[in-house]
Amino acid sequence: MNKKHYNWEDVHKTAAHIALQMYKDNWRPDYIVGITRGGMPLAVILSHMLDIPCNALKVSLRDDDRESESNCWMAEDAFGYLQAYDRDGIFEKSTNHPDKKKNILIVDDINDTGATFNWIKEDWQSSCLPAEQAWNTVWHNNVKFATITDNLASKFNNKVDYTVHEINKAEEDIWLVYPYEYD
Repeated sequence: MNKKHYNWEDVHKTAAHIALQMYKDNWRPDYIVGITRGGMPLAVILSHMLDIPCNALKVSLRDDDRESESNCWMAEDAFGYLQAYDRDGIFEKSTNHPDKKKNILIVDDINDTGATFNWIKEDWQSSCLPAEQAWNTVWHNNVKFATITDNLASKFNNKVDYTVHEINKAEEDIWLVYPYEYD
């Protein structure tokens, strides 16, 4: 198996390249979501570089470690979901307000199998007005995905919006080592 090592300079260059891609797209997130563990270093660098708030989301689907947290409030931000109350302050209904949608950048070090990003899409949509057709306009418009490396053989339902390095693990047996990992 071949190994590809990334160093901190590579990660910083990736952040600058992703920021440039977003600038060219005329798209700016309201906040950045780093996937723990691997997405946090790039998310924090982007957060500092762009002066944009950063949050964390735990999605751990690797090695049968199915520990993940649902963050419905992020889905509500992406969707523009607001709760409506009647005159007495009693909850009446939930509504979609397209002008209230937030732009969110979800960051991980690699889109390897696609399971993490697919889980987020399914979780967010199912936790916030799951039958609403407007979700089709949220993904890749209000919510975008960024990685250091994109595996072209991944099963992610859509493409990664911002990435710098591409590999194809179906064609090449390669192990990626990022600077925050043990070799």
